Amino acid sequence: MRLVVKIEISGFLHFFFGLLLAFPLMLSLGEAQTRSTTAAPPSQVTRPDSIQDSGFYDYWANMTAQGKAGGVLLGKLALEGEPLPWEPMLVQVECKGTVVSQTQTDLKGQFVIRFVDTKGVERIPQDDQRQMETKYEGCLVKGKVAGFRSSEKTITVHYLRDDPELGTITLSPEERGGGEASSTTKSAPANAMKAFQKAREAWLDQNADGAIRDLKKAVQIYPQFADAWLQLGKLQEQSNPQAAKDAFSKALAADPDFILPYEQLAALAVQEQKWEDAEDNTGRALNLDPAGTPQLWYYDALAKYQTGKIGEAAVSAQKVLSIDPRHSVPNAEQLLAVIMARKGDYAGALQHLKNCLSYTPSGPNADLLKQQIAQLESHGAKAN
Repeated sequence: MRLVVKIEISGFLHFFFGLLLAFPLMLSLGEAQTRSTTAAPPSQVTRPDSIQDSGFYDYWANMTAQGKAGGVLLGKLALEGEPLPWEPMLVQVECKGTVVSQTQTDLKGQFVIRFVDTKGVERIPQDDQRQMETKYEGCLVKGKVAGFRSSEKTITVHYLRDDPELGTITLSPEERGGGEASSTTKSAPANAMKAFQKAREAWLDQNADGAIRDLKKAVQIYPQFADAWLQLGKLQEQSNPQAAKDAFSKALAADPDFILPYEQLAALAVQEQKWEDAEDNTGRALNLDPAGTPQLWYYDALAKYQTGKIGEAAVSAQKVLSIDPRHSVPNAEQLLAVIMARKGDYAGALQHLKNCLSYTPSGPNADLLKQQIAQLESHGAKAN
């Protein structure tokens, strides 16, 4: 889903901001890495030995077994006492207390870690194994799911050279606070849980109508089923935003400590440019989980900027960059450039735009960034 944010600017920066904000702010309504809907189900098999067929994890596992691939690590996330979520889960590589890379699981909980260069670009360099050993040896791999604490795997030479399988990392529920799974799920009666699981299977089979039907059955049986309300809202988002909003609100009525509905409501508010509502929902989510997610901090930064809280917006935008080395929210640094230019720090804004260009693929978005950079450089030259 795309949104062009309009800001009234006067004076010499009018053209610059017109260019900058013409860049579509991609607003994924939902989870890392922001999500507009629940992630699309896996595609059907099309050809042998392909990522499309087997999924990213199975592709690399197969290639590694054949000795055709290196420079990747493989593993799996599992939730203790909870069913797997409908969305990918975040996995982080932490070195000396700093997150240097992150990736997401597939819908089976499997993940692949690839080398991330100094610009935050995920790739496999020619000397991939040496780079992995140099940068990641001794670092920790852990899951990042709100409301859960993660076990850890230390990256050793054995994993880097001999066997890339890290095994299973387990996430255990925290004693308190919100999370990405609702506590109401454990209380769901068997027939409601059966309908919920049947809905997930239908969705994985790309049968959205069947999934919606089974989710409605689940919440009819058990009206306090917050997870079912959440997923129902996600499937209704595109066709009926108001129904989706009602479903998210019912999820929160059932479980006020459930983080994901707040993030979904924030995303809908951003889509509708209801900035105070967006800020209210991001604030509630961040109170439950102060670490937040890149997408949540991005919504928070955008909402605060639009409500005139420029300093707070800058803090939230910088938070995105600090926890999102892969730039899964690609507009965050561009938003920070807008904020810095608004504060009069044109040199800082220019540097952030150049950073954006370093990881933006060639094409219209990169061309627009070049125009923005040229405009700011031209202004700087005239000022001198």
